[in-house]
Amino acid sequence: MSDDTLPVTGRLLGIDLGEVRIGIAVSDPGQVVASPAETLHVPRDQDEPALDALADAIARHEAVGVVVGNPRRLDGREGAAAARARRFADELSRRSGLPAVLVDERFSTVEAERILLDDDRSRAERRETVDRLAASVLLQTVLERQRRRRPA
Repeated sequence: MSDDTLPVTGRLLGIDLGEVRIGIAVSDPGQVVASPAETLHVPRDQDEPALDALADAIARHEAVGVVVGNPRRLDGREGAAAARARRFADELSRRSGLPAVLVDERFSTVEAERILLDDDRSRAERRETVDRLAASVLLQTVLERQRRRRPA
C-alpha cells in the first residue's frame, strides 16, 4: 500500500521493527507531530507475541492507520528484514482492518542515534530510547507527505 491509503486525519502509529525491541511512535489526531510512544520487548524469532502486542498498541492509541519501517538494504533491495516488515504490515492490516503502509527506514535509526548523541544521552539511555525515536523519525516523514495531501 502507498501513503495515499492512509486517512489524512486521526492518529497514525509508526513502527520500527527490531528483532528484540520494537519502537512505537504515535501522531496527534491532526497528523502534525510524531511523538515517541513506547518500546516493546519481544522474544527473538517469535512474531506472534510481537503481532499481538502491536495489535494491542494500535487499539490503545486509537490509530486510524499504521506505518511500518521497511529496512531495505543500502542498494535498495529487500532482504529478510524487509520481508518480515512486509508480513507484519499485511498481518496488522488484516487484524485491525486499517491501512498499513511500508516506508523506507534506511536512515531513521541513524538519525535517531544522532539526535540522542546531540542530547548527550548515555549508551544505556540511547539503547532504551533509539527504537521509539526511530519510529518517530519514520512517522514524521509520512506526516510531512500527509500534509501535502490535505485540502488547502
